[in-house]
Parts: sequence; C-alpha cells; structure tokens
Amino acid sequence: MWVLFALLLFPAGFAGWAIGHYSSLGKPSATVTRTVTAASPTTATTPTTPATTGGGTTATTTTSGSGGDVAAGKALFTSSGCSSCHTFTPAGATGQVGPNLDTAPSSDAKADHNMALAAFVKQSIVDPNAYIAKGYSSGIMPQTFGKQLKPSQIDDLVAFVLSGASK
Repeated sequence: MWVLFALLLFPAGFAGWAIGHYSSLGKPSATVTRTVTAASPTTATTPTTPATTGGGTTATTTTSGSGGDVAAGKALFTSSGCSSCHTFTPAGATGQVGPNLDTAPSSDAKADHNMALAAFVKQSIVDPNAYIAKGYSSGIMPQTFGKQLKPSQIDDLVAFVLSGASK
C-alpha cells in the first residue's frame, strides 16, 4: 500500500513543482504581499474654501480637471499605501510592485483604446483589473478602493496623479 502511495505522490509532486517553476515565464519567482488599507472617509478631508494669509493674499487649494483636490489626493495617496507599490515623484514614492505613475498612466491610457487620461486613472483605482499594464499581472492592486473611498476621495487621488503624470 505504501509503495502505491509513494508511486502516485512523487509524480504529482514533481508535476506541481514543474508547473510552478516554469509558469513564471522567465521572471524571478517571488511572491510579494502588500497589505493596503484605504483611509477612512474623514482622513483626507480638507477645506476647499479660500483662506487669507497674513500678507493679505488669498490661498486656495489646487484642483485639476477631474474636480478633485490635489493636496487632499497627495495625503490620501500616502495614507492609503499607494506609495509602497508605485513610483511617483510628487509623492516621493519609489515602490516597484505596480506601474510607475510618473510615466505609465498616459501611455497605458492610449493603449487602452485611447481612453481619456482622467477616466483611465479613475478606472484604474476603482476597477484595477479593467486594464493590466504590460509586464504586470491582474489581482496585484487591491480591488477595494472603489468601495472603501468616497467619490470625492477618488477624485482627489485622480487629481493628484494627473498633477504629476507626464501627459
């Protein structure tokens, strides 16, 4: 009985090893696990009303074409863990797990049926598997940001990415 078990176990184990070993298609076989938690809805809320500085000048928050607040988007980018996976110069981020946000959004938006950049960035946040950048796999970016973040927070993130992405 043990001989039969060993004869069946060895080929199955070898086949499993071979499939796992050769399915990486030349990429190093490394498993990267990142735990990312989206900020609570009140974390990145900033006033958008103009404020008067001591010199009599008026300071306002910066917005982009997406209608979001760039400063709030930067705070949310950092607090939500985006910088641990993405390289993005305006955030001082050097992550290597996901696409480089300094350059990738514009080229990937064009590759995704010439999608408008703001719409592409928003889709990439709320439905990250809708378009997978060349060299990356689906399922790496958390799928929960679309549910955990308020629409205004998503607009803030889009505004921040658009403010620094090459166009």
